Amino acid sequence: MLARDNRESAQFFADLLGLEITAEWGPFIAVGLSNGVTLDFATIPADHIAMQHYAFLVSEEEFDAAYARISECGIEHYADPHRQQPGAINHNDGGRGVYFMDPAGHAMELITVPYGGWTS
Repeated sequence: MLARDNRESAQFFADLLGLEITAEWGPFIAVGLSNGVTLDFATIPADHIAMQHYAFLVSEEEFDAAYARISECGIEHYADPHRQQPGAINHNDGGRGVYFMDPAGHAMELITVPYGGWTS
């Protein structure tokens, strides 16, 4: 992920989701996810960063913990991607979701149910 400050963005994400910074290599600082995937953060000039949207499917427990951190830290958050419902979460598709911005200006989303709901 492109960032204005790779360490700040990696630490923000790791702290929010209770994850660990797992490696640093060259321009990258990696945050390890539970499935073996890493999110690698790289610093680039701020004027080269285009806002992107990242959605993460998390468990109910992970959502509760992350939302508690969002609230405790006073992070602006919204129930919708257009930021029309501040300070709230949504209950779409039978789950919960929240939108917020990361330090680099990317739109982040946490959801507990995939878009469209669970399929059998």
